[in-house]
Parts: sequence; structure tokens; C-alpha cells
Amino acid sequence: MRCVLLIVSAILLLATPAGAQKTKPWTEWTEKEAAKVLNDSAWGQTQTELAEAQEPTSVSAVTQTTAARREDQRIASANSVESGESKARPSLNYRVRFLSAKPVRAAFVRMIELQGAPPERIAELRTFVDRNFGDYIVISLAIDGTDRKRLGPAAQEINSAEESTLQKSAYLERKDGVRLFLTNFRAPTQDGLGAKLVFPRLVEGKPFIDAATGEVKFVLELGKSIKINRKFKVSEMMYDGKLEY
Repeated sequence: MRCVLLIVSAILLLATPAGAQKTKPWTEWTEKEAAKVLNDSAWGQTQTELAEAQEPTSVSAVTQTTAARREDQRIASANSVESGESKARPSLNYRVRFLSAKPVRAAFVRMIELQGAPPERIAELRTFVDRNFGDYIVISLAIDGTDRKRLGPAAQEINSAEESTLQKSAYLERKDGVRLFLTNFRAPTQDGLGAKLVFPRLVEGKPFIDAATGEVKFVLELGKSIKINRKFKVSEMMYDGKLEY
């Protein structure tokens, strides 16, 4: 019985951080809680891509076959994971967020506040938190990471993207397979929010996303190297008794 109680207590302790953002005002969020909303929540997710492992420079006297090289790379990769080496590999992070969802905007403002912004500045930004996005769904896309080789080109690819191209390669997709393509694109500015991808909230007079949607997927393919695919569970998007997206 004592063992069962200990297990239950451990589960509750682990569950507390995940729900903290929904059980207390955003003005009381810690930096860790605000960051979780932005990068690992129902409204914000991160797609992380590790740099490719370097191939061995030495080979045997007999030329390796493609299959053999792949097997060597697989073993080397497994060994690097066991040793913790992979953790040090350069990475690229794509931050995908529902900017039209209030929790995401609140997390942005809370992070600015925790970084020491004056109270009058935070008071001004509160209008941004409470803003009504009306008939639009807005996805923000930011990039960061330690992979300097890919970070610059990826950022440039997005900064210079053509709206006409994205209207064919950026979309939201419901679990039933119905897709909603982008209608407007705004390149990143100095506001720190990243690029903004705008989609209509209503399709034939009905919300594209509702409580029965199940899950929605954001997909973006740009150039030869950018392929983003993130799923969001709609059932977890409730905030202050309202479905926020």
C-alpha cells in the first residue's frame, strides 16, 4: 500500500509542472513555465534537428559497400548516444507556436517582464496579450540553435520566402485529412516573434478547428532543407475555459 502511495505521489509531482500554466495567472508564471508554453506545450512545439555525424575518414584496404558504410554509421551513432556524445552535436531548433492563442502571447510578455522590462512597457504589452485575432489563425515560426552552418541559411530561406510559394507548401491539416493552406505571410521583424503565417479561422462559415477536431498538424516545406511537421492535440488547448488556438 505504501508503495502504491509513493507511486501516486511521484506521478502527481511530475504532472504539476505541465498543468501549472493553466492553474495560475500568467502574470505569476516562472521563466521555466513560460518557456514550456512557448516550446513544449499544447500551443508551442519545437522540432530539433541534429547535425549529421561525421563519417569516418579511414577505411580498410577493401572498398566498403554502401550497406557496410550505413551499418558502421548506425553503430557509431548508437555508441555516441550511449556515451552522451550526441548531446554535444550542433542542433537547429524550429519553434512553432500558435501566436493567435492567448497563452503563447502571455508567455512572450511574461518572458519580457522576467528579463527586467519596466512596468510601463509590460502595461503596454498587455493589450497584445488580450488582442482578439478575429477570423485568423496565426502561426509564428522562430529559429535558433548551435548549428551555425545551417542556422544562417535556414533563417535566410524563411526571411526571403515568397508568399505565393508558401501558399502551396504551408498548411494546417486536421486528423480527417482536410488541409487549410496559408493565405498571408509576414517575414520576421525585430519584435522577436519570428515569421507569421496566417490562415483563415473559418471555412465555409465554420471553424476549421473545434473541440471535436482531435489533433491538428502544421506542415511547412521550403527549399531543399526545411521540412517542418508538428502535431498539436486540440483537447489540450483549453485555457480559462476556452479553446485557444
